Amino acid sequence: MHAALSHLREGISEFTFANLYLFRKTYSYHVSRLPGDDILLSGTKNGKRFFALPGGLPENDALLNDLFSAHDYLKGLPEPHAEANRARLEGMGFRVDEDRDNFDYLYMKSDLAQLSGRKFHKKRNLVNAFINNYDYSECPLTPENLSDAFHVLDQWKAERDDPGDYDAAREALMLMDKLDLTGYLVSVDGTPAAYTLGEPVARGLSFAVHFEKAAGDYKGIYQFINRAFASVLPSHYQFINREQDLGDEGLRQAKMTYRPCGFVRKYRVVRSDG
Repeated sequence: MHAALSHLREGISEFTFANLYLFRKTYSYHVSRLPGDDILLSGTKNGKRFFALPGGLPENDALLNDLFSAHDYLKGLPEPHAEANRARLEGMGFRVDEDRDNFDYLYMKSDLAQLSGRKFHKKRNLVNAFINNYDYSECPLTPENLSDAFHVLDQWKAERDDPGDYDAAREALMLMDKLDLTGYLVSVDGTPAAYTLGEPVARGLSFAVHFEKAAGDYKGIYQFINRAFASVLPSHYQFINREQDLGDEGLRQAKMTYRPCGFVRKYRVVRSDG
């Protein structure tokens, strides 16, 4: 699965083995193989049964109808597949809708690493505030300092009213090497303060940031680690994928302030009478 998913061109952040494994309990994921060896994902969200086809739609209309009979909707259909199959799907009685809440935000790596120009003035000020006010250190996340990331994560959880994605984030650290994840760590006054963790997508053209956590009241720390990690990513990455906003207006506004260069657009397919 890892090999097949890592070769997908579209770079959808959910369609990696690590992401599916880490959120398997959240969405009750099941994985199957279709004729032709294509991957079929099934899951549940808000009481509705969904399916996803990372490699695109099967050519067999009867098979596609069978999948819709067993599920409420198709999610995460990549834009190229949605456009290529729109007429076919509408002819079969389905509706193809943009799923804006699940668009992945794409940023130029160079933009996040340099924060140059007037549009990033506020971000630069926050980064400079962090640099000028704190005695900090930064380094790659490795097995030797993994306990520092666990410290950040546990502190992050303790400072919140809800656990958020704590369980998935903790397991991601535990299985970092096995899941082929890459991360970065920032400490302040010798105390672990923030980390980020993700993996390549879109055949190595993009890097998807799956987790970014900080603990403590350090002004500008999120902006700092965002820039610092972008600065050390290898040059073959052109884009950074910072995933979706899930319809959260505050999160959407925050992601937009970093001036995305585009989106990984995804579509939802439902029956026209649904």
